[in-house]
Amino acid sequence: MENFIVSARKYRPQTFESVVGQKHITGTLKNAIRNKQLAQAFLFCGPRGVGKTTCARIFAKVINCQNPGPDMEPCNECESCTSFNNNASFNIHELDAASNNSVDDIRNLVEQVRIPPQVGEYKVYIIDEVHMLSQAAFNAFLKTLEEPPAYAKFILATTEKHKIIPTILSRCQIFDFKRITIGDIAGHLAWVAEKEGVTAQKDALHIIAQKADGAMRDALSIFDQLVSFSGNHVTYDTVIENLNVLDYDYYFRMTESLMNGNIKNALLILNDIISNGFDGQHFLMGFGAHLRNLLISRDPQTYPLLEESESIAIRYKQQAALCSEHFLIESLKKQNQADVQYKSSNNKRLLLELLLIESALSGGNMTVSGVPSSSAPAEQKKKDDTPTVIPETIKTDSSNTTVNAGRNTAARAEQSQPPQNESASTTDDAVVIPEKKLGSAPNGLRKRKSTISIKTEEQTAIQRDREARNRREALKNMAEPVDEQHMKDCWMQWADKYHDVDPLLYSAMTTYPVKMGDDDTIIMTIENKVQENTIQKNQDKLMEFLRQKLNNSKLSLQIVITEEKREVKAYTVEDRFREMVSKNPQLAELKSRLGLHLEY
Repeated sequence: MENFIVSARKYRPQTFESVVGQKHITGTLKNAIRNKQLAQAFLFCGPRGVGKTTCARIFAKVINCQNPGPDMEPCNECESCTSFNNNASFNIHELDAASNNSVDDIRNLVEQVRIPPQVGEYKVYIIDEVHMLSQAAFNAFLKTLEEPPAYAKFILATTEKHKIIPTILSRCQIFDFKRITIGDIAGHLAWVAEKEGVTAQKDALHIIAQKADGAMRDALSIFDQLVSFSGNHVTYDTVIENLNVLDYDYYFRMTESLMNGNIKNALLILNDIISNGFDGQHFLMGFGAHLRNLLISRDPQTYPLLEESESIAIRYKQQAALCSEHFLIESLKKQNQADVQYKSSNNKRLLLELLLIESALSGGNMTVSGVPSSSAPAEQKKKDDTPTVIPETIKTDSSNTTVNAGRNTAARAEQSQPPQNESASTTDDAVVIPEKKLGSAPNGLRKRKSTISIKTEEQTAIQRDREARNRREALKNMAEPVDEQHMKDCWMQWADKYHDVDPLLYSAMTTYPVKMGDDDTIIMTIENKVQENTIQKNQDKLMEFLRQKLNNSKLSLQIVITEEKREVKAYTVEDRFREMVSKNPQLAELKSRLGLHLEY
């Protein structure tokens, strides 16, 4: 059986031109080689799988190539290139710092640096995962890294630049590798699929690229896994099934339901997602990304930010045209709040359902029993919108059916009764209802009762407001003499309410004295501005309480700050001696005569 080589190794770039997504790095390195401006040390840093070690190998290969091309690419024909391709080069040394991170390992490396190259012009040392070196190893490496022999070049690679000490960073040229874009990864996967004789759908390759999170090595590993799973035909359905990815269709259908205010359908879609084994947070993150894609698809200037395949991008553009910007922004805010609260929530499913309900409420037309309210018959809508009241007598044309409802109820209803529609004739104390509406009388009566109940509650609230307003008017004219002890009792009564709610306020009100001054003024003496701010934040509530309790609308509060002088303690020997001299000046003369010194 032929040995299988994974695509990440089989299709590893051998030239600068074949490196994907790092043109800013490869262009700089080629110019440095062309102009013969090679630093003694380079630091390649960036995420995993973006080509750091690959670029280091290509760079080492090119600077030792005996016949480089005009674009600074290796010839692959000279002795140095062929030995490198056969893994037999003595000029290129790779060290894994994760497993060789001691001082002895670095000392062995420094000993090798002394030996000049036998073939080629440079000896190149590639140290991978250099952040794993110990502090002592870094220190042992400093001198050699700063002033190596002219033929020695060091290339350090790491995914965690912040762990490298500054003295190493200052001795290197630093190259920051970026994540590879989804489009570049999908394009490279299509090229690999063509080389391998695999047919792959564009949407499937875009899903693989998204799952790889900017790492080409991860994308190629996932590609090999899917080829093993499905053979030589990689489809969109195969990818989402194997990678446990939610289908785009779920998000499009969910958004459509929320836009129409169809809460029932949105909850059923969520139940379908959870029933298929998907985690709630997985849906939450995907739904947020979907809303973000819809938002950027609304504007032609932000549309290029959408990293999706062509067919999916068209669907986003079509649905974005139907969504309001207000709906998308409000839904994104709610999604972000739910994402923050998800891990700490005890009922995670309810949190997701509340997110969908609130998004539907801001989405547009609400749905009742599956029928949007905007499509309801005009006659029914008009009928539901018109309040119905109970008159004293209700008559019909077909029979003299009478419903006695009591004069008081009718009188209250008539106060807020709007003009009736033209289908019913109105008299002073009766409403004549056409015969065709008689069949809905029981339900109608129930609706009327609830309407009357609401009106009664409104009248009760209005009455309460009127009484409160009358009390305030009466209080304005009250100015009874205030007993100081009674005032202090009311003061403590109000402070007790904040014993657990605001301990700082409670402490300030119960610690410092209050007394009655002139012109109905309460004088409070405190020590600092912090306590003053605490009292002033609650001053309005406090004074309203005291004015009502003491029946005096002219009460006011005056806060007086007195900065008390605190005793300064002597801590040093000089301070103690100085304090002793202030009490007994003869000690200074005694010290001078005897030539004494202070002991520390």
